[in-house]
Parts: sequence; structure tokens; C-alpha cells
Amino acid sequence: MVRDAAADGGRSGFARASWANVLGNVAKIGVEGAAGLAFGSVALLADAAHSLADLVASVVVLIWGRSAFDEPDDTHPHGHDRIEPLTALFVGAVIALLGLNLLYRSVEGLLYGTEIEFSVLLLVALGFAILDMYLVYRYTVEINDVLQSTALAALAKDCLNDIYTSIAAIVGVLGVLVNLPLLDPAAGGLVSLLVVYQGVEIGKENVDYLIGAAPGPEKRGEITEALRRHPAVKGVHDLAVFYDGPVLEVEVHVEVDGDMPFREAHDIESELVDRLRALEEVGDAHVHLDPSGIGEWKESVDER
Repeated sequence: MVRDAAADGGRSGFARASWANVLGNVAKIGVEGAAGLAFGSVALLADAAHSLADLVASVVVLIWGRSAFDEPDDTHPHGHDRIEPLTALFVGAVIALLGLNLLYRSVEGLLYGTEIEFSVLLLVALGFAILDMYLVYRYTVEINDVLQSTALAALAKDCLNDIYTSIAAIVGVLGVLVNLPLLDPAAGGLVSLLVVYQGVEIGKENVDYLIGAAPGPEKRGEITEALRRHPAVKGVHDLAVFYDGPVLEVEVHVEVDGDMPFREAHDIESELVDRLRALEEVGDAHVHLDPSGIGEWKESVDER
């Protein structure tokens, strides 16, 4: 993960954003749940239930996700970065399951109808929910512009989902006002499909982080070019680039003059490692220097 802030500052920012999501969901659940119970609005109760699961996801991120900022130790020598995509994967799964639940409720409403008593307070509650989630979304995105956390990115997308589902609930409430109650489940069905899609996309992205998938050819090309720009590099081969959590790890063999002094070779290796670590997304790099021209690796794919 690319973090410009120090570990303690990153942990603090992560905690603030997580707490904002927790408290935002608590406020949304209280207002929508009270209004839904008072006027028999299934749409508002469903939206409040949706936020209840979001609250669970936010608490998991708050408690578990901060571990990604822990320093490497004897049991985790490469650090704790993979904890973060694991928490994001959990959030994605929750989002997808909620979307399927909302889709089921929408289909049920289309088939059997809904019963709701219109009140302007329902619209007030939904307006509060939208404003609440928008403010939490903006705050989360602002902090995550620095941290680039996959877990916070998943929470931010979930905030947008909450806004969409609240808008769908508004459509349903207004449908009752104009004697078109089926607008509620119809709008809910469309939104639920979007929620499922976003949950699946979050899951797919973070599964790649967890299983050590390779990035696209563009990133490999960028890494190779960064190495070859060094004046001492005569060739690059056996390049391996893969995700270790949300950051990339690079392993590569680089050909240099085999007659140079050992200290000079050591300095060149350090320069190449620093050059790779400066690239976006790259967390760690391991560079092995080979003397050029001996040909022991010529059967491998050359990265020239």
C-alpha cells in the first residue's frame, strides 16, 4: 500500500474514517428504523436493516483493519498488509449478500404488493440518511486519498450504495403518494442489482490481492523500463511481479558488468531497489545482480 503518512498517522486516520462509518450507520439506523416502525414503511425498515449489516462491516474494519499498520514481527516477517484486503473482502461479501436480500424483497413486493402509510416524515428521514451517508463518504474518501486503503475504499463504496438505496426508498414513498406503490419494489430491484455488482467487484479485486496475482503487462513494462534507465544495467531477466496484500512485490535479475568492484555493485543494487520502491504500488523489491555475457539464463524470457 502506498502511504505518505507515517505508520502512527496512518493508523490514526484509518481509525477516524472507520469510526465515522460506524457512527454514521448508527445514526442512519436510528432515524430510518424509528420512521419505518412508526408508519409501516417496509422500504425504510429494509434500508435500516441494510445499514445494520453495514454497521457490522464497519466495526470489523475498525477492529481488524488497523492491524495492517502493525510493524513486521517474528510471526509476520512481511508485515500485516494482507489483513486489509481480507477485511475488504468481508465487506464486499456483506454488500453482495445485502444486494441479494434487497432483490428478493423487491421481487416479493412486485408479486404481492406493499403496504405503507405516507408521511412527510418518511421523506425527512430518508433525506437525513442521504446527507448522513454523503458526509461519511466524503470524509472517508478524503482520508483514503492519503492512505489508499482497500478496506476504506470498500466502505466508501458501501456509503454510495446506502445513498442509492435511500433514493430508491424515496421513489417508493413518492409512489405511495401518487398511488403507484409498485414504484417502491421496482426501484429497489434496480438498485439491488447495482449493490450486488459492486460487492462482487470489491470481492474480485481483493481476492487478487490475497492470492498474490500478477499485475497487467503495463506495470511489468514500467518496472523493466525503470531498471533499464540505470546506466549500469545491461539487461533484465527473470522478472516476477505479484501482489503481497494491496502492494506489489518485485523479484528480478539484472545484468551488470561482471568486472566492477564489489562495493560498486552493492551501491548499484541499492539504487535499483530504491528506484523500484519509488514506483506507485510497489512495496518491496529484491534485485539480484548477474554478470553480463555469461549466458546462464539465456533459456529464460528476456525482458529487454
